[in-house]
Amino acid sequence: MEAITGLTLNGTTWTPEFATALDPKKCIGCGRCYKVCPRDVLDLIDRGEDMEMEDEDYDEDDTASVMTLKNAGDCIGCGACGRVCPKGCYTYAALPVQA
Repeated sequence: MEAITGLTLNGTTWTPEFATALDPKKCIGCGRCYKVCPRDVLDLIDRGEDMEMEDEDYDEDDTASVMTLKNAGDCIGCGACGRVCPKGCYTYAALPVQA
């Protein structure tokens, strides 16, 4: 299946990959992704009991929050969130061309 593509300013083909999931067990709640997102895609929420962290190096008091995809449909596929995420929490996918 062919994915939606765009062009950069110099004419190079670019395939945006959109944020489809965020692993709350990896997220440390640092907020870096929230700060770089140019759209209203992310939100910081309280970490529930079912969202225990995989990384034991962080103190529980410092990680009371976790990022979530609040409005994934507003993602433009820039990938900035994943580039600044120190834990690799994001999953991306290209959007298939719809006939």
